[in-house]
Order: sequence, then structure tokens, then C-alpha cells
Amino acid sequence: MKARGRPRAFNGPSEVSSVQSLDRALRILAIVAEGSGLSLSEISAQSGLATSTAYRMLTTLQNHGMVEFDTSDQLWSIGVETYRMGAAFLRRRKLVDRARVAMQELMERTGETANLGVAEDDCVVFVSQVETHQAIRAFFRPGTRSPFHASGIGKAVLAHLEPERVGTILRKAGLQRFTDRTLSDISALAHDLARIKLRGWSVDDEERHPGMRCVAAAIFNEFGEPIGGVSVSGPTVRVTPEQLAEIGPLVRDAAAEVTRMIGGVRAF
Repeated sequence: MKARGRPRAFNGPSEVSSVQSLDRALRILAIVAEGSGLSLSEISAQSGLATSTAYRMLTTLQNHGMVEFDTSDQLWSIGVETYRMGAAFLRRRKLVDRARVAMQELMERTGETANLGVAEDDCVVFVSQVETHQAIRAFFRPGTRSPFHASGIGKAVLAHLEPERVGTILRKAGLQRFTDRTLSDISALAHDLARIKLRGWSVDDEERHPGMRCVAAAIFNEFGEPIGGVSVSGPTVRVTPEQLAEIGPLVRDAAAEVTRMIGGVRAF
């Protein structure tokens, strides 16, 4: 039978030596990736390897395009091949699958429904939900669309975009008023977005549906761009103003965890 990824047996000094070399090479690669150009002595010191061993590992990595050497300043830096491999990972990532665990934990910690939404050109599309066990709960069918300005996730995304981009989005989508609390005035919305960016989480305070509050935070891609977010939503009788200070950081941390799992970078 053809091996599917692991050998039936693993023994012998040659295999051990090969794995040890691979472990050292990966350690060096991680060190180089964290730096912005490192000398051989710096890499040797950080890895705990002899200079000759570190150099041998570096030259092997260089042959595979994983690191590069600048002859002018005698510094080692990360190679273009690592980007190609990273891009392969990003193509395979499954946001919904990777977010599920964080959403489940968020629901259990807050007792309210957790949502996952992705940003489209002019709205947020809800793609996944972990429902609370409470009898009265928020429900967004997968595929449900919500305007940026009247959505917790939407406002969390807008807060981390350049003002020019926000203006373009809002001019195209408009600022429809859904309830008496909808931020349909551009100056009021801008003020709210500034607060959201500062603290890292947003609040939809009955701005889309009367009697419902939502606390959300943005998820970022590998370029630090907001691509969607996670949120907790529930009736105002349970998601009270007093609880927002407790729920907000939990949602922010959950979004940060999803960002990490998809290889993203937080923008703040």
C-alpha cells in the first residue's frame, strides 16, 4: 500500500540526524523571518547553533529560495519562495471552518449567539452562526446581507479602512435609516468609527433591529486589511449597556484569534 504521509516505522541514526537538521533549518528560517536583515553572528546567537552549522543551514535554505543574502551589507533576509508557499496556504484557508471553534467559545462565554460575516463591496454577508441555547435569540440565516453602517461587523470593518475608502462605500450604498437609532448622519457615523478603531470593537445599538444589540470586531487578512468580523448578538434585555465593557474585549479577542488562524495580521 502506498504511504499516505507517514512511514510505518521510523528508526536509525540517519533518520534522526535528518530530522534534527530539518528542525534546525526551520528554527533558523523562523528567526530570519522575524528579522529585517540579520548577520550570521546574530542568527547563530539567536538559534544557539555554531556559526558553521548556521551557515550551512542558511546556504541550503538559500538554494531553495527560502532566504536571501545581500552581499553589500552581509545580511540574511527572508526569501521570495516563502511568500509563494504562504500564498498556497492562504488559498486553502477556510475562514468558516477555522472560525468555528472561536465562535463556539465566544457563545459559551457570553451566553449569546455568535456570528461570522464577510465584507462584500457594499454590505456584510453573514456566513456562519453559533446559536445560544436561550429561548429568545438572534438569528441570521447564512447569506443574510446587512449594510455596513447598520451592522456591528460592518462598522468594525469601516473603522479600519481609510476615510476615502469609507466615503466611496457609503456614497455607493447610502445611509438608509432602519430605526430611530440608525447612524444615518455621516458625522455621527465618523465619530462612532473613530471610537471603534480606538477600542477594537463596535456596537450595533438597535441600529438595524429594534430590541437587539450586537458587539463586533474585525478580522484581518495577511495585509492587515479588514475582510469581515465576528460578533455577539442578543436582545437588549440581556446585552445591556453595563455588559458591553465585558463582552467587547471577548469579541475582540475572538476576532484576533480567527485572524491568527487564517494567517492574518491585526491592524492595531
